[in-house]
Amino acid sequence: MTHWWVNYPHSDRAEIDGSFLWLPKSNSSGSMNQSHRNMNRLMPGDVVLSCAAGAIAAIGIVLERARSAPMPGNGADAAPTDDGWLVPVRFVELVKPLQPKDHAAQIRPLLPPRQSPLRASGAANQQIHLAEIPVPLAQLLRRLLQRQVEDGEARIGMELDGRLAAKAIEEQLWQRTDIGPRERWQLINARIGQGVFRARVELIETACRVTGILDRRYLRATHIKPWKDADDSEKLDGANGLLLSPHIHHLFDRGHISFADDGTLLISRHLNPYVRKAWGLERPAPAHPFTPEQRVHLDYHRRQVFEKIGGGRRSVADSGLEQDR
Repeated sequence: MTHWWVNYPHSDRAEIDGSFLWLPKSNSSGSMNQSHRNMNRLMPGDVVLSCAAGAIAAIGIVLERARSAPMPGNGADAAPTDDGWLVPVRFVELVKPLQPKDHAAQIRPLLPPRQSPLRASGAANQQIHLAEIPVPLAQLLRRLLQRQVEDGEARIGMELDGRLAAKAIEEQLWQRTDIGPRERWQLINARIGQGVFRARVELIETACRVTGILDRRYLRATHIKPWKDADDSEKLDGANGLLLSPHIHHLFDRGHISFADDGTLLISRHLNPYVRKAWGLERPAPAHPFTPEQRVHLDYHRRQVFEKIGGGRRSVADSGLEQDR
């Protein structure tokens, strides 16, 4: 993740409301500066601090890489003008804006020597529109914003249902030079449960462990340790996968269910009882044990994914009524 600073002399309203960053591909003389180049360095998942009239009043999360586009119009009758780079960004306005001037003494030693978005006084450097923020400065600003960045990230992450994190990792894969195109395609296909990963899962799993469905045309290959958390080997490891019916995949992926090492279905106590009954969780297929290799990944799922909304867990072996102690 990279942190970026964007300066606006007056208002950032148009871009906040429109969910984008936009900058011409060059200045009026036809030359490019670092801000122009930085537009093509923005990656999905990067954090943008929006500074308008000298205050950080919004944070954004980059959704996609830059695309060539005219400047968005300011109204229904306004004709788009100028060719530029447009980056989709989801912004969240801050409850407590931050005035960098009030913290100039802390910020000053951490400013980059070149292309700094702030002056030593803490005032915005309006000659710099878009600049990368050094890691120590980004960490300080997060602390000064008192978890507003983290809360914004969580809110946007929930709205996008985890798709942004996966997309960000996929973009990083395309940037890697230590693996070839074939390996990149294998890893990306594994994210959607296809290719080499699915073939390896099918050598171990033969049916959905909840519904009992055997017809693989109706089953999805699902990572036990999530793709976004797995290393290259784990992304393609058949022992890190299950074949699940689509609705069971949905529950497993979001931590509403998991499995014990002996194959017993574990159900979150927070799962809607109607869903539990309507989707057949109270009478799952007979349990059978997982392999030692699968158990390693299941341990991760139970600790890091299952029941992350809090509370204990229930086993259908315990009639679905008592919490495991």
